[in-house]
Amino acid sequence: MAAAMITAGVLATPAWAGPFSFTTGNTDGLLGALSRSESTGKIETETADDFILTETTVINAATITGLITAPLANISNVEVELYHVFPLDSDTLRQPRVLTRTNSPADVEIDAATRDGGDGTLGFSASPLNASFSVANTVVNGINPTPSTTGGEGPASGEEVQITITFTQPIVLPAGHYFFRPEVLVNGGDFLYLSAPKPIVSDLQAWIRNSRLSPDWVRIGTDVIGGGAAAPKFNMTFSLSGNTVPEVGTAGEPSCHGESVSALARQFGGIRSAASTLGFSSVDALQDSFKEFCNS
Repeated sequence: MAAAMITAGVLATPAWAGPFSFTTGNTDGLLGALSRSESTGKIETETADDFILTETTVINAATITGLITAPLANISNVEVELYHVFPLDSDTLRQPRVLTRTNSPADVEIDAATRDGGDGTLGFSASPLNASFSVANTVVNGINPTPSTTGGEGPASGEEVQITITFTQPIVLPAGHYFFRPEVLVNGGDFLYLSAPKPIVSDLQAWIRNSRLSPDWVRIGTDVIGGGAAAPKFNMTFSLSGNTVPEVGTAGEPSCHGESVSALARQFGGIRSAASTLGFSSVDALQDSFKEFCNS
């Protein structure tokens, strides 16, 4: 009986918040894939790679590594979107114009998770890594409906940079499988998002689209580079960091917000401490983000 009671007590021990980090590692120099915001004379092009959360998580920072074809000072903005995995947030009755959408990003982004330097919901800084860096292949313009295979557009050289992103409005997400899509605006140049080695456990390959292909996506390796069974499969070079926040409420439930605030206060020693540790500018900002999370 005593042993049973002890076991029950262990099982009832509450989970506690802890640091969260995810990284695909360093670039492998195999591929640079365009990821840029729309600007005069240039269409939007998006490159996305996946990550998994095993519990509710607050993401407050990220890094991305890429090749730029203009001076470092010409990086003028960064925008981040997150996507569920298809078929969520997607029109499944529409006939896709690509070979498959299985395991792709959804048609549309998670609106509550979009962050943009232009509206102050993220800040960013760029650091040089290598003044003269080359990639073996690129995908820039050849992003097409089926047949999508181009073999890529060949090697490119430029400056390797790492962009550190701070989410001034941290992103709250429940456990799940997501795609991370950054875009970088470079005046007089472009940002080629650099690939990273595979595999990672339960990992999907990177996908790309431009505004002409949207809402569809194509697999960079299997569809664009091609090669059948021998086609390469790419990750992109990025990292995410923040905190797990177990025992918060369940999104969509009436008690979600109250349970979340209570859990955060308990785990961080007060709601003010929770806001500070998680990267929110104020208690009100934390409250607003968790209201949005609970209503999602």
